[in-house]
Amino acid sequence: MMTLKALQLPLVVQSPMASCTDLPFRLMGRAHGMRFAFLEMISSEALVRNVPQTAELMRTVPEDRPLGAQLVGCDPQIMGEAAAKIEALGYDVVDMNLGCPVPKIVSKGGGSMLLREPHTAEQIFRCVVRAVKRIPVTVKMRLGFSDPSGHEAAAIARIAEACGVDAISVHGRTREQGYRGVADYEAIGRVKAAVTIPVIGNGDVVDAASALRLRAVSGCDGVMLGRGALGNPWIYHQIHAALSGAPVPPPPDAVARKAALLRHVELQVQHDSWPLGPLHRVACWYFQHLPGVAEYRHQVNRVRSVEELKMVIEAFPVARSDRHFEG
Repeated sequence: MMTLKALQLPLVVQSPMASCTDLPFRLMGRAHGMRFAFLEMISSEALVRNVPQTAELMRTVPEDRPLGAQLVGCDPQIMGEAAAKIEALGYDVVDMNLGCPVPKIVSKGGGSMLLREPHTAEQIFRCVVRAVKRIPVTVKMRLGFSDPSGHEAAAIARIAEACGVDAISVHGRTREQGYRGVADYEAIGRVKAAVTIPVIGNGDVVDAASALRLRAVSGCDGVMLGRGALGNPWIYHQIHAALSGAPVPPPPDAVARKAALLRHVELQVQHDSWPLGPLHRVACWYFQHLPGVAEYRHQVNRVRSVEELKMVIEAFPVARSDRHFEG
């Protein structure tokens, strides 16, 4: 298996995504080639205070491995305490969030705001690296707060490397961009050139071709998937094949998508005490680019039970042109 040698991470990593990368999502991905994933982002303060909702976000099962946990926060001591707890709980990697653009995180000094606070970022890096004894420590960041050149991220990356951080992942947008525009792979390359530790590129990876383009342009050591994996668990096998020079499996047809979605529904029911909430969102991921999705989405949003949702999914029309290959 091709790996990032310093961390023994596969070249394709699933990023943490709030309200998306829960246990059913990860189990669905692992059945289709996902080799490493992160939990949803975890508040360091909530973890240290043993907030019950945080324990819910961190639920896992033995087959959900290897698995990393990402912490968000701006207090170095609390980040260190939370990182030690992550290690004690048996996770395989602890990551620090310097990329979240959400106002409620940024306004408190966390996430991408730390790109403007290199002294605080350095204190956090040192506290976390000191607290963690056995597992790798990584950091995920954006190119900058508002500067798209990548210079802000490169400066923080050099600090992280000097503090003993093992690897860095970089989303090719600024905080001000949010998820608008196009990820800048050349700017990710400038961050890669600034350090000697592995750099994982992130942003706009939606298929094998975009993963190859990210690596070719940036020179990054690995690829991190985000929104491109939503409703698309086949992407893991496709990208691993492309990066290893093997034939890329064809995309799934509507029949395969329907079967996968129904399996995702089963996993959500099995592992979620209130499955219908996330399933309103999940059910729209799988058919998002197919004809008839607008009416389907309207129906999904109106269902009031899992059984009713299954009927809506089963009734989704499968055009004859969608049947010519299986995913």
